[in-house]
Amino acid sequence: WERGSPYEQYIGRWSRGIAPRFLTWLDLPVGRRWLDVGCGTGALSAAILDHCAPSSVVGVEPSEGFLAVAVQNLAGKASFVAGDATALPLDRGACDVVVSGLVLNFVPAVPAALAEMRRVTANGGTIAAYVWDYADGMEIIRYFWDVAASLDSGAARLHEGTRFPVCTPSALRAAFEHAGLAEVETAPLDVVATFAHFDDYLRMFGKVTRHCAGVRRPGAAALDLAWLAAGRTDGFWEMGLSPWDMAAGVLLVREAGGLVGDFEGGEGFLDS
Repeated sequence: WERGSPYEQYIGRWSRGIAPRFLTWLDLPVGRRWLDVGCGTGALSAAILDHCAPSSVVGVEPSEGFLAVAVQNLAGKASFVAGDATALPLDRGACDVVVSGLVLNFVPAVPAALAEMRRVTANGGTIAAYVWDYADGMEIIRYFWDVAASLDSGAARLHEGTRFPVCTPSALRAAFEHAGLAEVETAPLDVVATFAHFDDYLRMFGKVTRHCAGVRRPGAAALDLAWLAAGRTDGFWEMGLSPWDMAAGVLLVREAGGLVGDFEGGEGFLDS
């Protein structure tokens, strides 16, 4: 993640949905000095300004692209500085509340980051963080990797549920407790991924085509599916098909060991 605008179109919309839920769960008094570690494009910082009546908000972010979007959106309302979670550019005890949204799993050294967060937090302050549940939630990403791992065992190591072991309640609690933090609590926070229409959903994956050898459309679903079964292509999707358009091709794909499903991963594609 380096560029702010594409991130906003992809995951940013859900980041902005989960941040207020997180702050409601924290339920902290007004007038606090807040630090947003790994502030990204400013979703959590904006929610803090909107919901928490802070005395100040500082965002720290290593990505220049993300930082530029945060500054553009919140200039004059919050301060943003370039920096790393493991070397925060603030003095000891400079903040009352230190938060981190959807970041800890991307930090190579989580203990070092939590130690820094503890250093800049005043006595009696609050340190809190949230991450996506890649192993059991975050379906818009997890479904892709579930299928990829089922087709290619080498893809299993890239599955974000495997890559980010800190993204479970027990692992988060353990990390905070090992950092010497007291009164550690965890809770689930849910946000629904709602799309205006199917094109809106597909737009998230539009950039994939830039990394593919090519996209071919012969114009007949049966031929597309036959090519897929023969291994000439790696995948196929289509909307608005009738059962007779795809029934034979589906059989070929399944006989060849391929997977076929509807856009929700179910078996009702012949009826939908």
